[in-house]
This record gives sequence, structure tokens and C-alpha cells, in this order.
Amino acid sequence: MKKSEIAISASLLPIDYLTVILAGLAAYFIRFWQPVQEIRPAIFELSFESYLSLLWVIALLWPLGFALAGLYSMRGTSRPIDEIYKIVLGSSTAVAILMFIFFFSRNLFDSRFIIIAGWIFSTLFVIMTRGLIRFIQHRLYRYGLGVHRVVIIGKGQLANEAVENFKKDIKAGYKIVAKFFDFSQTVENQLYELIKKNKIDELLVADANISDEEVNRLNNFSYLNHLTLKFVAGIFDSPIINFEFNTVANLPIIEVKKTRLDGWGKVYKRTFDIFASFILIIILSPLMILMTLLIIIDSRGGVFFSYQRIGQGSQPFNYFKFRSMVKNAHQKRFDEDFLKSQENLRAGTPMIKFKDDPRITRVGKIIRRFSLDELPELFNVLIGKMSLVGPRPHEVEEVAKYNIRQKRVLTIKPGMTGMAQVAGRSDLDFNEEIRLDIWYMENWSPKLDWLILLKTPMAVLKKRKTE
Repeated sequence: MKKSEIAISASLLPIDYLTVILAGLAAYFIRFWQPVQEIRPAIFELSFESYLSLLWVIALLWPLGFALAGLYSMRGTSRPIDEIYKIVLGSSTAVAILMFIFFFSRNLFDSRFIIIAGWIFSTLFVIMTRGLIRFIQHRLYRYGLGVHRVVIIGKGQLANEAVENFKKDIKAGYKIVAKFFDFSQTVENQLYELIKKNKIDELLVADANISDEEVNRLNNFSYLNHLTLKFVAGIFDSPIINFEFNTVANLPIIEVKKTRLDGWGKVYKRTFDIFASFILIIILSPLMILMTLLIIIDSRGGVFFSYQRIGQGSQPFNYFKFRSMVKNAHQKRFDEDFLKSQENLRAGTPMIKFKDDPRITRVGKIIRRFSLDELPELFNVLIGKMSLVGPRPHEVEEVAKYNIRQKRVLTIKPGMTGMAQVAGRSDLDFNEEIRLDIWYMENWSPKLDWLILLKTPMAVLKKRKTE
């Protein structure tokens, strides 16, 4: 890593701390601003001196939250959207810790306004500060200051792709000094000349067919000449491969991970599911009571539809939804005479779906249009049979027809929404739906779950507009 990048990364912590102090001051002055006081008078007394003495200490929670979110990782620059996500996550973590402390320390001060305003201002101010730093850094790159001076070694499409990508993305901060097909003795001599002129910082290998002998020589060469050695991940078919490196019995072992939903990822996801589903059940309970009454009035039969679905590890579980069809509708689903009479049957897949299903009731059409029939699934999430985000749970009869690749989606818990739902809901080809679910499984992250949850309401409304 370049010295300039280390200096910038090291300066971010004190800059963030001072930015949070500024955000805290803004929250205080707005709280006691006369127009705000007229709307909502403060019911407590807090002198500026007392507040400031607390603020210097409280603000330390934000760098802690940012560190836990990975904002101070010295791994080069990240995408702006990734940095914003980490800032929001880190700021929210700091506020959560602060509220926990205040719960046991009522002698501090009690102002929800200042806490919420401080959270908003700290998030926005840090985002703006980081944006300014990024802007300055990118301007310096244009003048050749702070860039990675790299030599690319390799031939073929991978090497050409690396050259093109670095030329296109100036903000990446890479300047290609030279490109060689291999690491021959002649090339080594040329590299020595470039090193003497202080023109290179890194060697980037972009050739999947490079020999082990060349790799060893490059490794030794980079050590001796204090150069960074990097490899482009282009050996595998997939650009993202999940693996874990360990040493077992003095042997280097690479374990292929079926999903990132393991270890702390699994703990985080389950914790989030419990709290989120519990809160949503409380908030949506009046709506669910209303829907219960409408279903009872509209048609004969029970309020809920319960049937076995296949979950994680191919284990069956009882799946709950609001009933949106006529009584005994499920039996008709596998009746051959009924299937033959349907023109809009989704064919060519193990899944049986209809575009215009005659079994749906009047209330069922409404609640299905807005996916309200799926609200009871929140109870499945709460008890741990499902997750808020994941592959859709499929029926026993369908799963029996899955091939080996399609059964990979059974590695994780099924979800109320998922990649396939926000991408195209029920209009997607079955194989495309499976592909998206497998991609989600292999590339899971908390941010991905949040993005899917945020896009789900829009996907529901978009589907309604199309209909």
C-alpha cells in the first residue's frame, strides 16, 4: 500500500471524530433554537458546558462503530455506495450503544431529539467529509499524484482486460507503466531499470497460465525490490469464489464455502430476522386482523392456508399464508384434467404456476396483488423456519423434480422475498430464478439483504402497475 494511502487512511479517524463533534454541536443548537423551542419546548435543562464535556466522550463511540463496520480498513479505496453503507451502519451502531448506555445511566440527559438529530447529522456530515476527501484524492490522481504505478505481466484476454479497465477507470488510481507477456530474464532486466528510476510500485500478474516457476521468481523479485505483488482473479469461471484458507496438519487447505451465510453471518442474519419480524408483526397486526375479517366474510374456508414446504437442508416445515383461494384449491393444482384446461400454465419447469388462476377468490385477488397474503410468513421467520430474505420455499412435489443444481437453493433458509422476487417476481423463467437464488446464496452480505428488502415494495407496486 502506498504511503499516501496509509496517510489518508490514518487521518480518517481523527477527521471522523471531529466531524461527529461538529454534528453533535449542530444537534444541540437546533434543539435549543427558538423556532424549535416554540414548536416543542425542552423539558430538561442542559448547559452548553455540560453537554460539550459529554460530547467529547460520547463522540468516541462513532469511530468505534465505523471501525466495526470496516471503514478504516487499509485495503485501498472502496466504491462510494459501499462507503456510504458502512457509514450508516457504523453511525447506527454508535447510536445503539449510546442508547444502551443511557438506559442504565438516566443521570446523563434525556433528549430523543438530540440523539436522533445527532445520528442524522453525524451520518450526513461524515458522508460529505468522506466525499470531499475522495474528490480531492481523485483530482490528485489526474495529476499523477498518489497513483499506483503498476507493471502488468501476462498475455491474452485477462491481461488486455486489466489494461483497458485501468485506463477507463482513472478514479481507481492506477497508472500502467509497462506491460510484458512473461517474466523472462530480459523482462527482469528491464524491470530493474524501471526500479532504478523509481517508476514502479506494483507488479500485477494477469495470466492464468503463468508457470509456478515464474510465480516463485516474481515473488522473490518483489520481496528483494520492495514491490507489491498482486494477482488478477481470473483463473476461475466465476468472478466471485467463496473459499477459506487454513493450515491442517501442516498442509495448506482451501475449503470451498457453500455460502457466506456461515459463522458470524448466520448469527447476524438470525438476530436481524428475530427483531425485524417481531417488530413487523406488532406494526402490521391491525392490518392482519382486518384481512382475517374480510376473508371470513368473502368465502367459505379457513383464514390461513397451511401446507408443507421444503426448507433448509431439505427439511419440511408448515408454511402459513392468508387463504386467497377457494376451498380445496391445492388438490386441483395437481389434477390433470384441471391442468389441461389452463392455457397460461407455466410449463417446462418443476413449478406449477398460472397467470390467471380461476381458484383465486375476490379478496384473494386484492391481497395477492399487494402480496399481503404472505404476511403470516412473518411467524415462520420469527420461529426460525424462514428468513426475511432468501429463496422462495417450494413444495414437496416440486422439489422432488429438482436436479442437483436446483437443489443447491436448499442450502439456506427460504425467505419471504429474494433476488428473484425483486428482479421479476413470478414473470422470471424458472432457471433464471434458480440462478439468482444461487448467486444470492454464494454472495450474501448484510448490505445485499437490505437492498433486497428496500426494493421489495417497489417490485410489488411495479407488478401491480403491469397487471
